[in-house]
Amino acid sequence: MTELARTASPAQSIARVLVIDDSAVARGLMTRWVDEDKDLTLVGAAVDGEQGLRKAEELKPDLIVLDVEMPKMDGLAALPLLLKAVPGCKVVMASTLTRRGGEVTIRALSMGAADYASKPQAGRLAGAEEFRRDLLTKLKALAPRPIPPVPTQGNLAQPSAPTAPVAPTARTTTAPPPAAPARKMHAPVAQPPQTRGTPRHNGRPEIIAIGSSTGGPQALRDVISAIPADVRAPIVIAQHMPALFTKILAEHLTKAGKLVCKEAEDNERLKPGCVYIAPGDFHMTIRKDAAGFYAVLDQTPPINFCRPAVDPLFQSVAEVTRGAALGIILTGMGHDGREGARMLRNVGGTILAQDEATSIVWGMPGAVAEAGLADEILSLSQMGPGIVRRAKGGL
Repeated sequence: MTELARTASPAQSIARVLVIDDSAVARGLMTRWVDEDKDLTLVGAAVDGEQGLRKAEELKPDLIVLDVEMPKMDGLAALPLLLKAVPGCKVVMASTLTRRGGEVTIRALSMGAADYASKPQAGRLAGAEEFRRDLLTKLKALAPRPIPPVPTQGNLAQPSAPTAPVAPTARTTTAPPPAAPARKMHAPVAQPPQTRGTPRHNGRPEIIAIGSSTGGPQALRDVISAIPADVRAPIVIAQHMPALFTKILAEHLTKAGKLVCKEAEDNERLKPGCVYIAPGDFHMTIRKDAAGFYAVLDQTPPINFCRPAVDPLFQSVAEVTRGAALGIILTGMGHDGREGARMLRNVGGTILAQDEATSIVWGMPGAVAEAGLADEILSLSQMGPGIVRRAKGGL
């Protein structure tokens, strides 16, 4: 379908997409998917970074799909040149679910890429459909005027991990706390509206909980690097990412700041001043016993199309702290985290949301702000200092 054959409705624009990938098969699939979608316009394709840069300068696309490994000029080398050549253009990295693919993807996100879509392993035909849904959903969310995706079954906010589900007990530590009674705490629950009479917890938070998605890795880097090592509360994070990538993200966050960051393990005790990231393909909730807080991992169905999801994490933090907690919602598509933030705020907790100007996608923080649940709406540069101030008991 050509660009001239398309007409945009007044309510939405049609985003112009350039695909850069050296694989003829992958390039053919992605260009066909984009060309067939009524909300996207394919303006060109390139076989490597050098050709992609020339076409980007000529065509001025709104969105670029950029392969990681290519001859002549690979994705990491091309990325800063593309962002300079087309200011305001959003780049989605196309990478494989491998250790190297994850490393390069995290680096690309720290260099300015807006998001990524994970290619299936060679020969995984079923993975191609997951890749298609994930790629198109993210391109639409990053379009100049985000186009709401059509709800479908499956996890659209992130690709499914290619491996078979692993039993949570595989991550159990050597000395787990006693098993807690089974509780249904993941299903989204309609909460009563926040009232002005709800008592507010104004002391130091016992837990700091963070939720993020699209644009989250770079936002997390900025936020975590601003928090000193002597923070007294453990920090728990649900970032929409597949398995393997969250471990790499934790390693990069550790290098970027003063805090030790790691993937959480099932039944792991939470320590003050440590950062625990929900592993890809696992929900993480927090529980408490006489010895303190600990993390619980499970593979119950995706929530808000995501696993890990922010809502169950925030709901569990609200339950175990009774409001003595700080919740932060950073950039991301969709509304995951809104109902968890509602529960946390209704028991007296504090909610901070990233502002629209510094969010790659103002979906998640926007949903919290529009619901009236944010105590403060802060820019990304203000978020770290804002967390530190609250963590020390300041308002």
